[in-house]
Amino acid sequence: MIIRHNENYKWDNIPILAYKEDTTCFKNITRQVLLDGAPELPCQLRYFEIAPGGYSTLEQHEHVHFVVIFRGGGKALLGKEVYDVQEKDVIEIPSFAWHQFQATFDSPLGFLCLVNIERDRPRLPTEEDLNLLRQDSDIAAFIKS
Repeated sequence: MIIRHNENYKWDNIPILAYKEDTTCFKNITRQVLLDGAPELPCQLRYFEIAPGGYSTLEQHEHVHFVVIFRGGGKALLGKEVYDVQEKDVIEIPSFAWHQFQATFDSPLGFLCLVNIERDRPRLPTEEDLNLLRQDSDIAAFIKS
């Protein structure tokens, strides 16, 4: 099977979906499900795109997942560190690591994300979690919730 990329970070016959349906802790982000698993490889490959100035949800999960920065650049919170990210960076997000991605204000941030088909739901931070995260001034300046 081949899914053709048709320019502008879209693929043939792949709908552009809302990022999430059940929360509003994000800004200007879409997703496309490129591959939805097979019995031999039960994983899902998704493409997320964050518009300039947008960001993903601040969350953590039990499952590990992998991200490849595919377009643009921005910043990412991974655990207890904020990183600059750019095209072709490969990121492992460990279990229970707080994470959030943000695009720069002048270009989109697009990334491929590989996860297991069967996975736990994201967990949003509690006020206590946010207070702990905000003890680090770099994280406090970065996170959006």
